[in-house]
Amino acid sequence: MTGPVSAYKKPLVAIKAIDLAEDDLPDKTWESENPSRWDQSSIIKRNTDSNRLLSPVVKELRDLIENDPLIHRLFTDMFREIPRQPCFDTDPSGRLQIRDYKTLLRHLDDVIVGAPEFDTKTLMGFPINAVLAFPMATSSGIRAFLNGKVNGHIRKLLNTWAAFLSSPESRYVLNSDPDKGWLGATALSLMPNFAVDYVCNPAAPHFGFESWDAFFTRRLRKGARPVDSPHDNTIIVNPCESAPYRLAFGVGAHDHFWMKDQSYSLEDMLASDELSASFYGGTVYQAYLEATNYHRWHSPVSGTIRKAYGKPGAYYAQAPTVGFDWSTPCKSQAYLTHVATRAMIFIDADDSNIGLMCFMPVGMTECSSCEVGVSEGQRVAKGEEIGMFHYGGSTYCLIFRPETKVRFREEATKAGAGSPVLKVNSMLAQVGQMLKDCT
Repeated sequence: MTGPVSAYKKPLVAIKAIDLAEDDLPDKTWESENPSRWDQSSIIKRNTDSNRLLSPVVKELRDLIENDPLIHRLFTDMFREIPRQPCFDTDPSGRLQIRDYKTLLRHLDDVIVGAPEFDTKTLMGFPINAVLAFPMATSSGIRAFLNGKVNGHIRKLLNTWAAFLSSPESRYVLNSDPDKGWLGATALSLMPNFAVDYVCNPAAPHFGFESWDAFFTRRLRKGARPVDSPHDNTIIVNPCESAPYRLAFGVGAHDHFWMKDQSYSLEDMLASDELSASFYGGTVYQAYLEATNYHRWHSPVSGTIRKAYGKPGAYYAQAPTVGFDWSTPCKSQAYLTHVATRAMIFIDADDSNIGLMCFMPVGMTECSSCEVGVSEGQRVAKGEEIGMFHYGGSTYCLIFRPETKVRFREEATKAGAGSPVLKVNSMLAQVGQMLKDCT
């Protein structure tokens, strides 16, 4: 996923999700009176027949919506609560905004048999997030996408899509189209030295990638990202190719992470793991990845894996205070560390001044799959691969105990839009005197 606000269109003025008066609700006959507008929007690629057969996984989601009174109400109201104003007529992709859950289901049915084209003008590679940007910002949408049943069915749907993205049929977007191809001039300008840095064959069709997912999880060539100070255990390296998002010190066990400042709350982030208390009062460093970045994870330290596992969570939740904003995934990143699908990898670092630490990758929207590649008791060397994101993972945290006095490199403290992308395996921090809070 993406990263900075610059990857999106200019955001709308944020409007808090509110319960609208009846006069502000959309006209219920809008779609039936304007069928041609849906065709023109290209929202539904195959057809707009509401009676067409849905794929089994989408049909399951439809049955959940229509057979559970609460979920049916939420999925109905989330579209009714989108304001009827010109700025809400189109979604972030520039297409007409979907206004009911049945049209959404037909859109999902199309999405899971296609691959995302490269496009710098929208939510790059996120066709579901684009159509949900406004519905999930409403009060009903916020509730719906935190619902366990809903997320269980969304997980099934995204797994189905992931299977397509791992198939040879998904390679059609790996082409040299200058504007829409992932191997075109515009995309490659955002991935400089692609053929030099990554394992690929530019002379072969699709650069030799067997699927879209193979492209997304591409490997680095040997020596492309050397490990900084491999034998100096005081040096902590960057686990992902990423840009700084936030740095916080003295993080508490519990905080109001859903409020405007999205303060970190360790018990919620770490899902009340038995090791959570070790980090009370500690340090959290968060960074994000762009869709064009390298998406494999590398160990930030040498040490032994204490524990490693995935934690299912929400897929299209957003911070309640962000409101209607096209850049909501970016602006909800701290909030998502508490509720989204994520993994926890606890490492006992060889350097006793670091001690126990945690690397926590977080999935954001679409196929948010965090594949853990290590297990309990395994020895890892600094810079060794420990897992990867599969299409959608886009942010992570490093969490340190309060006893660990971490000094971050200057670039790591420059969070926000336009933050520099720090290479994986480059020096991120060193054990030593702690810097001031740069949040």
